[in-house]
Amino acid sequence: MQRTSWWSRPKPPKNLHSLEHLKYLHYLLNKNQTITENNKSLIVEAFRSMSEILIWGDQNDSSVFEFFLEKNMFTFFLNILQQNAGNYVCVQLLQTLNIVFENLHNETSLYYMLSNNHVNEVICHKFDFSDEEVMAYYISFLKTLSLRLNEHTIHFFYNEHTDDFALYTEAIKFFNHSESMVRIAVRTLTLNVYKVDDAAMLRFIRDKTGAPYFSNLTWFIAQHVRYIDTCVRSDVNHQQRGRLRDLVAEHLDYMHYINDILMLENKMLNEMLIDHLLHRLFFPLYIRSLAEGIPGDNDNENNLISSVVALFLLSQVFLILHNGVLISKLTDVILNNNLEAMKMPNEQIAGCNGIMEQPESIEALLSSERLKSNQKTRRQKRPNYRNIGSDEDNDNGDKSPESSDQITSLDQLPVGISEKELLSNQANSTQDTSSNHTTTSNESGSDKRCSRPFLDNIYSALNCTDNDYSALFALCLIYAMLENKGIDPPSKKILEFEVDSPDSSVESETSYSLWLKERLLRIISKSVKKDSRIRLATVHLSAKLLNRLGMSNDECILLPSHVSSLEQSKLNSMTNLHRYVKEEEILLDLFEDEHRTSSRKPLNVEYLMMDSSLLLYPTGTPLTGIDFIKRLPCGESEQARRAIGVFLIIRNLWMLSRKEVETQLPLTREQDCINEDDKLDLNNSDLIACTVVKKDERNRRFLVVDLYQIILVKPDNKRLGWGVVKFAGYLQDVEVSNDPDDSRSLKVTIHRTSGQRQVPLLMASFIFDDHIRCMAAKQRLTKGRMRARHLKLQRIAALVDLPENSIDDPFSSSYLLNSPAPHKPQQQFRVFASPSTSTGGRTNGVGGPDAKSNTPTARVYPLLKRPGHAASRIGSLGLPTTASPTTTTQSNNPQSSADNQQTKQVQDAAAAECKDESDDEVVTKTDMELSHPSSAGGIIGEGS
Repeated sequence: MQRTSWWSRPKPPKNLHSLEHLKYLHYLLNKNQTITENNKSLIVEAFRSMSEILIWGDQNDSSVFEFFLEKNMFTFFLNILQQNAGNYVCVQLLQTLNIVFENLHNETSLYYMLSNNHVNEVICHKFDFSDEEVMAYYISFLKTLSLRLNEHTIHFFYNEHTDDFALYTEAIKFFNHSESMVRIAVRTLTLNVYKVDDAAMLRFIRDKTGAPYFSNLTWFIAQHVRYIDTCVRSDVNHQQRGRLRDLVAEHLDYMHYINDILMLENKMLNEMLIDHLLHRLFFPLYIRSLAEGIPGDNDNENNLISSVVALFLLSQVFLILHNGVLISKLTDVILNNNLEAMKMPNEQIAGCNGIMEQPESIEALLSSERLKSNQKTRRQKRPNYRNIGSDEDNDNGDKSPESSDQITSLDQLPVGISEKELLSNQANSTQDTSSNHTTTSNESGSDKRCSRPFLDNIYSALNCTDNDYSALFALCLIYAMLENKGIDPPSKKILEFEVDSPDSSVESETSYSLWLKERLLRIISKSVKKDSRIRLATVHLSAKLLNRLGMSNDECILLPSHVSSLEQSKLNSMTNLHRYVKEEEILLDLFEDEHRTSSRKPLNVEYLMMDSSLLLYPTGTPLTGIDFIKRLPCGESEQARRAIGVFLIIRNLWMLSRKEVETQLPLTREQDCINEDDKLDLNNSDLIACTVVKKDERNRRFLVVDLYQIILVKPDNKRLGWGVVKFAGYLQDVEVSNDPDDSRSLKVTIHRTSGQRQVPLLMASFIFDDHIRCMAAKQRLTKGRMRARHLKLQRIAALVDLPENSIDDPFSSSYLLNSPAPHKPQQQFRVFASPSTSTGGRTNGVGGPDAKSNTPTARVYPLLKRPGHAASRIGSLGLPTTASPTTTTQSNNPQSSADNQQTKQVQDAAAAECKDESDDEVVTKTDMELSHPSSAGGIIGEGS
């Protein structure tokens, strides 16, 4: 018999993706229904092959699923699960199911797999969740199933007759799992369930699972918030930044998850969720801590958190959540002080069964709910978990005397502010504001404290007595409230500008808006004081809010006293920079970098409030890794950087209030610079031929030194006397040094400033034809760098109202110091006509010598010497060596005539001194002409 059975065993087909192979797997699983150590590997391999065949059959052969359904092969999965075969087999089984359901595209195949309720039996199986691999595949399987939910497939999972929804109830048991991946999967699954528009299923969630799930959710968020507060209090030396970062990130995930639920606009779920959030989280913990929580104090009796943490978390709430009902009630409590809405109706209930006591687990609550449904009995539940909207709410059955005095429904808890109270408060908000507050920003009377304690404490945090630790979070909260779209306009008017009539521009002296503007101006005025401990982020946010509140229809609505205070702060910020102006190496690079950073990366409040390091006490050391705008400066360099940042912020705010257009910044406009691949007219220009050697290339180029740039050009093959730019960099970032091994070579490095780091833009060796040209090139680059930096430093001095003679000029004889008024910046690269040569007066192009050229001309000229000075290149500063019609027509004012006269005197004296010195001779236009392919001599030094 054994021999016959052995010979009758079918052989595995050659084609693995076929119906025959599925039949072969059915034979194997049918013969090995009992798992042993010998056949465990065979069963695992059979499951793996089955997933491939089912996916192939879904796309190619419908008979595969017909055979699968005909033989009821899903029973093999259930049979193996019931045998407790071990985690090895369970992992493969879950992986197989996960792959199959994830890759099915045919609805018929999906209905085959979901039929006969076998999937729900797998979901309800008691797996060994202590194994991380089993847990991971199980929760991934549930999430994959939730992605398949719609109006049709929901009936495979939710049984309305038995009132059971295993996919949802089993998943929410892991909502607070220790693994973040599991928590995220559960949130994704619940959102997929809530999206399905099925009234019966949604009523089941509300009546049977809504209160237990949302109660546990809000309680664990509250516990998480206390962990954040404890970490902030204990982390004095910034040693737990990693843990604090994870805690804050988890709180952000909670808020985004809640916002995702509210954005589904499911009225049944939103009403219940908002009630739990308001009365078990936001009112008793977040908002109460504003009035009673003090930074550094630990109120163990009330379990409150510090006001700093409360401000930080409330800012995240208003930045993320935008539900109109929830935000309006929160705002009404903060602005209009509805304290009655925050109190529990029964103090005993609030003390015993409120948010401070951990609720029962979801699994226990669901089990009791299921038992109650089966036995059809009336058992009193905890008041925390009474199901809103259930059939039991309308049933007034007999109750025990012990439970008659207890609150048995969430409907009896204060939901917040009634509609009548809300309308009344909105109508009387202006009257309450004018009767309870004065314009005095230094005092707050007892009446105000009793009327609006939360708003008063938020504004009190703006005092910045010692530092801006609390002020930054208060500013973020006010900004978030102003930008939140869920706040009703009457409540927002308390913070914004109010006028008595449409034609009036005078603000009410008793409004909170006036008080807020005064606090903002006070922060700005304190930021410009010596040794100020206000961070740049606080100044940025204060200026942003002041611009929001002080401008209406592009018109400044600030009071004259406010404008005067802002102007004084601007003058003080300019004075703070005076002592740094002479320190060229520090100021210039920091100034340009700070302006570049503030222009390209404006402050984003939402990203700012994601940074957990703000919760730590402000520190000044850069070793913590905290961004510069979020900490105090350390050292002279960072002090200068902060002074520059404050000046730029206040100056920008001042210009916005005056409706002025920016004309002086940036110091270097990229649109005016010469860029790569530009074509330049190099006739009558001063060039030096060199070979540029990099790591992997060697090119012949001509060196051009302009007013602000160093340029490497290649002769244009099509036009005589023209060149194509192959590299352009700023002279101020050039570093030049001699090559000790070669007197004809220079090592040139050009940096590109990127934040605090200097990134090399060009690192190469420039090899010249002889040492004379090498020395001339080094002199040209060195003097050009000094001149470029000095000219920009002079423009910075003009910005901060420093006199021109306050800066030591290394080229005091140059006519360029006689610059126009500071508010009229010079164009860095002007368009010149092709200059006439001194020998032939040749022109290039049509129109004669007076015609304008549309191509920028490199303004570079020979080296000269001034009397009593070392050799210096006046031409590199933009000084023309020969009078041309173009320059004559552009100098049509008395100041330019005087400059030309002074220039001519300097040139004559320098020419006399340089008469017998041939070492300063450099290559002129002749080199360029000889380098053109049409010239007889070709390119000079081409082979060198």
